[in-house]
Amino acid sequence: MSHALHQTASDKPDDVALVPFTEAHLPGALKLSQDLVWPFRYEDWAFALTVGQGFVLERGSEVVGTAILFPFGETGATAGMIIVSNAAQGRGYGSRLMNTLLEAAGSRTILLNATPEGRALYERRGFVPVDEIRQHQGRLPGRHDAPSEDLVRPMRAEDMDALVRLDEEATGFQRGPLLRRLAEVGDVFVLLRGGEPAGYAVSRLFGRGHVIGPVIAADVDDARLLTTAALSRLEGAFVRMDTSVKSGLAPWLAEIGLPQVSDALVMVRGELSPSGPARLFALSNQSIN
Repeated sequence: MSHALHQTASDKPDDVALVPFTEAHLPGALKLSQDLVWPFRYEDWAFALTVGQGFVLERGSEVVGTAILFPFGETGATAGMIIVSNAAQGRGYGSRLMNTLLEAAGSRTILLNATPEGRALYERRGFVPVDEIRQHQGRLPGRHDAPSEDLVRPMRAEDMDALVRLDEEATGFQRGPLLRRLAEVGDVFVLLRGGEPAGYAVSRLFGRGHVIGPVIAADVDDARLLTTAALSRLEGAFVRMDTSVKSGLAPWLAEIGLPQVSDALVMVRGELSPSGPARLFALSNQSIN
């Protein structure tokens, strides 16, 4: 999720340098998120760096701000991991990071998830609200029986091209490299219709436990089938799902014991162009989408 950033335009950036985000910055970035009680692990930061282009504000050896752009092809991108330390608030650092992200993005459509406090920062740069995200999480109560493998089965290597096409239908973004990385670190479940892939879900370690997402399906019933397949392996585990209000999945998540704990505002600069019928029902996480 994009952090609430507070700036004073008259303040100058002083001795803080803006540099590319490298592996050497990962420990400092982890400390930054821990100070703000964000649930990222070192591995979550490292994963984001493999699929995104990051920027760091550093004072000496101290990381005081981060931001990562996730480019998807030449026309789309998401932005996240936007953090400024509490001690460095009010000095224009948030604006400095955001302006650098926008420059790197060029003419791409950019999607991000923002706290209400960050809304004005993004609106000044042409972002408009288009939806809300509901974060559902908790220790999974009870047992969930997996659907028949005639309906939902583990991904096979030959499925990937079809899943990339479905993902682009749902998001309008060319996210093939992200999907391939997710398949390397998580379990991918494929929904079949007429023997052909018609949706997918990813389950992987993230934050305090497991995250289920992305979930791509044509309708909410298929999204539930895919989610249930993932949940069937997670009895008693801490599970998180981030779903949009428009998806219609949130009430069911609450019913099965994953209550809503927070929300975020979905904002976009540019034109989104999902073609359907596949739709996005859950995010990989709020920073990458």
